[in-house]
Amino acid sequence: MGKVLAVCVSEIRGIQKKDISKVELIENYGLKNDAHAGTWHRQVSLLAIEKIEEFEKRGIELEHGAFGENFVVSGIDLVKLPIGTRLKIGEAEIEVTQIGKRCHSRCHIYDTVGDCIMPREGIFAKVIKGGMVKVDDEVEVI
Repeated sequence: MGKVLAVCVSEIRGIQKKDISKVELIENYGLKNDAHAGTWHRQVSLLAIEKIEEFEKRGIELEHGAFGENFVVSGIDLVKLPIGTRLKIGEAEIEVTQIGKRCHSRCHIYDTVGDCIMPREGIFAKVIKGGMVKVDDEVEVI
């Protein structure tokens, strides 16, 4: 079982997200007020704190959301989850739709941080059941 450490959104795609502590997930849409919400397969993005901490060993300290992730979680090796895996996260349920992504170009995140681990270490999901998600909520593989 994992745990939510940060809940992040942004109004514009391709930039760092801000930690807002809690958010409403809307079924088949994504996070309320997030630029990546919509009726597509990458409504929600997740990144493991363990991968962020590995990156920070390079001497760069980052705030949650720096890689454009919606949720920072601990205790689950996200990239090892098969496509179709369902996660209960807070009151909501999501389904993994993609592991990693092809980076379209050097985005603002890459330019700011010098690298972006989201294409290698992030996962993406769609919202199966909406509900509130907040920091300290459990993340359970179901």
